[in-house]
Amino acid sequence: MTLSGDNLLLVIRALIFNVVFYLNLIVQMLVQTPLYFLLPRKGALVIVKNWCRSSNWWHRIIVGTKYEITGLENIPEEGCIIAVKHQSMWEFYAILPLFEDPAYILKRELMWIPLFGWYVAKTRMIPINRGKRSKAMKEMTAKAAEEIALGRQILIYPEGTRRVPGAEPAYKYGIAHMYKELKCPVLPIALNSGLYWPRRKFMRYPGTIRVNIMEPIMPGLDTEEFQSELQNRIEDSCMVLYEKAANDTPPPPLPEALKKQLAARK
Repeated sequence: MTLSGDNLLLVIRALIFNVVFYLNLIVQMLVQTPLYFLLPRKGALVIVKNWCRSSNWWHRIIVGTKYEITGLENIPEEGCIIAVKHQSMWEFYAILPLFEDPAYILKRELMWIPLFGWYVAKTRMIPINRGKRSKAMKEMTAKAAEEIALGRQILIYPEGTRRVPGAEPAYKYGIAHMYKELKCPVLPIALNSGLYWPRRKFMRYPGTIRVNIMEPIMPGLDTEEFQSELQNRIEDSCMVLYEKAANDTPPPPLPEALKKQLAARK
């Protein structure tokens, strides 16, 4: 298979960005480690946010991928749960600077990565052991309650793992359990990052990643009502963002399942 000039350029840009992205992470961790661990937790979080911003800058400069965010005014001032659609590595870091004092819920195995795990521990994120579901649920909820009481935002991916745009939704009940127990607002966030940073793929595509921060779901719904409301809001909003991407010039590559869904909406 031969590559056209445009496709070859995309591959080269993706290769350069992937190298620069991880070099940027490693170099910043090594250079800033002494300062990072001397600072108080919130001061250390500023360093992490600056790395996130620098990664977004490299992404735009090398690949040509910008991002557009709507709904910033919907972010509550008090502690809350942030429910983010998870499609790529991008949202793991790129949206962190939007929040004052976020605490991610993440898999425990990330804490075992040398240096990276220490950085995560310093900012007091919430690791969970996904192999012990009932125990993990209780521990996660208890730790989240402690952080929300301090005014922090708890960031969770409701489906638990990255999903390809257009894939069947697979929302877990962990967030519904937290919503019921913690009685705090849940902020739904939709995005289309998976079109530009595909799951488990080497390629990175130019264009505009769009993020929509919706109005919070306030406490008071029962479990099923909440789960349905959260899923419908996020999935409907994601579909609107997919349509915008499909109408861009040029559009990013669209998964076949998503193409069929978009065609059915016309």
